[in-house]
Formats: sequence, structure tokens, C-alpha cells
Amino acid sequence: MHIRAPAILCSARPHGEVGVIARLMTADHGMVAAYVAGGRGRELRPVLIPGNAMAVDLRARIPSQMPAAKVELTISRAPFLTEPLPAAAIGWVTALSACSLPERQAYPALYDALGALLDAVCHAPSARGWAPALLAYEALLLRELGYGERFGAGTDGQRMLDGGAWEAVLARFDALGLALSRYLLADRRGDVMGAREILRQRLGRMAA
Repeated sequence: MHIRAPAILCSARPHGEVGVIARLMTADHGMVAAYVAGGRGRELRPVLIPGNAMAVDLRARIPSQMPAAKVELTISRAPFLTEPLPAAAIGWVTALSACSLPERQAYPALYDALGALLDAVCHAPSARGWAPALLAYEALLLRELGYGERFGAGTDGQRMLDGGAWEAVLARFDALGLALSRYLLADRRGDVMGAREILRQRLGRMAA
């Protein structure tokens, strides 16, 4: 197996003394777990930050084997992790994607939406500029994984903001959180939903 593709890093877990198991979201190959040799070293540590975009070269002798990955940074989102709200949003959406998407099943719409969401989180003047995109991504994730249209497209968040009702956006945020916890994260609720709770607390302060 040999794949070269753009990817978004969604998680990086230490493995051995200096290696990392990375979960990389690609458009055509879905979520791929790969071993990055030296991933905890000085050169690659600032590259292997969840949310970063990169070009990856994946190689394995047989398709069932975990591939080895070489990575090249294309977009760093590390500078935005010093801000509490962007850091919480990036941490949440990457963790959600890493643990809910199945291995090697392509979801190109989700890949595009995640990239656009991360760009919005990093460059919008405030959370009011990216909160609707986050709601839309969560709703799209639920639909792409087979939970139907009942969660909506998430665009109502923008209409709520246009009307100045930040509390309504938070109410939708809470409703989607219940759906994610019930349908996608039932077996990992404590591990992952804690990141969403941190984000919810920080968004809630904007209503005060």
C-alpha cells in the first residue's frame, strides 16, 4: 500500500520511546491510523499537533498492516492554541473526528467541512463567526454516519446569530451534544465529551 495525500491530523498518541500513532483524516481514504517514527522528537513534535494540515506519505507492505507515515506540515494551527476558545474548539472537533469515524472509509464532505471549520476557528474575529460552522459539522457528522436528517443541517445556528440570539445557539449546541453522546460516543463519553464540556463552558461565558 502506498498513499500520498493531504490530511488533517486528528490525534497523536505516544507509542514506544519516540514514536507516535497518528490518526489522519484524508478525503479519499478516510481516517487512517499510521505510525510516525520519531514523532515525539524535536523536529516532528510541533508538526504532530491535532488540527494541523499536512501532506502524508503512507506505506505498508500489505493492506491490513498499519502503515508507516512520513509527514510534511502544510498549515500550522498551533499558534491559535494559545487562545482559550479556539484551543477548546480545535481540541473538541479533532477528538470527535478521531474517535467516531471508522477506519479507511472515505467521507470527503466531512474532510472538506472539517478543514473549513478549522480555518474559521482560526481566522474568525470571535466565536460568533465559527459557532454555526461547528454546529453544521456536528450535524453533518451525525448524518454521514447514518443517523438521518433529523438533526438538521446546522445552518439555523447562523440564522439565530443573525437575530442576535446567542442563547439559542447554545441551546442547539446542547441538543447536538446529547445526540453525539448517545449515538456516536456512547462507549467513550467520559473520554471525549469532557473536551466538549470545556468548550461549552467557554462559549457560555459569552452570554453573560
